[in-house]
Amino acid sequence: MANLHRIQVVDSHTGGEPTRVVISGGPDLGTGPLSERVQRLSSQFDPFRSAVVNEPRGSDVLVGALLVAPHAPDCDFGVIFFNNVGPLGMCGHGTIGLMITLAHLGRVRPGTHRIDTPVGPVSATLHPDGKVSVANVASYRQQASVSVEVPGIGVVLGDVAWGGNWFFLVRSPVWELSIQNVETLTDVSWRIRQAVNAQGFPEVDHVELFGPPGCGGHSRNFVLCPGKAYDRSPCGTGTSAKLACLAADEILAPGQVWIQEGILGSSFQGEYQWEDRARGRVLPVVTGTAHVTAEATLLLMDEDPFQWGIRPGDTR
Repeated sequence: MANLHRIQVVDSHTGGEPTRVVISGGPDLGTGPLSERVQRLSSQFDPFRSAVVNEPRGSDVLVGALLVAPHAPDCDFGVIFFNNVGPLGMCGHGTIGLMITLAHLGRVRPGTHRIDTPVGPVSATLHPDGKVSVANVASYRQQASVSVEVPGIGVVLGDVAWGGNWFFLVRSPVWELSIQNVETLTDVSWRIRQAVNAQGFPEVDHVELFGPPGCGGHSRNFVLCPGKAYDRSPCGTGTSAKLACLAADEILAPGQVWIQEGILGSSFQGEYQWEDRARGRVLPVVTGTAHVTAEATLLLMDEDPFQWGIRPGDTR
């Protein structure tokens, strides 16, 4: 069997959203800041990313997490997250899944651990009850009440905000946020993203719709990720962006808890403290749970026509 390559992974889900942690078999990205190493992953090793998360070994919804040595001296380990179309700056649900995976492997114990990411270090606290609290990077609203004309929909009003990834958080109109309505929500969100990008916000790659809660939270969301897959969880970086908007609007006070439901009804608990009130920058903390679902060895063989996954534009 020519050139068999093995990749050890552990799968988990956080509120229904899957994470695949690469334990061994990943590429050597060298040293230096993770912001540089993630660029190497994209430019030199993108087939590896595709092989791990895309079909036939994965799916569009799967998020990968490559464990790497940290660059920041105060960090215990580093991680680079990626999905079906490319790398992610940060991933809240993925960080929760990562911590539960490392606990499952006996590599971390309850307590606080520092994690290096391409957008800066974060802290993750593994609680004795199995919950994980992620102290995310500083989050902020870049622009409020942006009015966008969306073809086939009309005028949509929303905020552009950063929570470790760039989001357009829709204020109005409000759609029915139910799992039965996912196809419509996906189409609507994709149209909104294209219109937002065309209007001068090309960095926005996540769209977040909001509606009334259904399971005792404060609101429910639907988040469309960059590769057109929807987030099954309430989205950790999306919740961070939401907290920044709530803080800017003086709807939520520092230390006050916000329960954010996802489209499946699973929830994250969010709160924040001000980092720089004058600049609207908050330090969000998002708490949730994850569950390990599998330990596996991915096999990459030269004779496999889809050794590197099924990518857009592939033809055989």
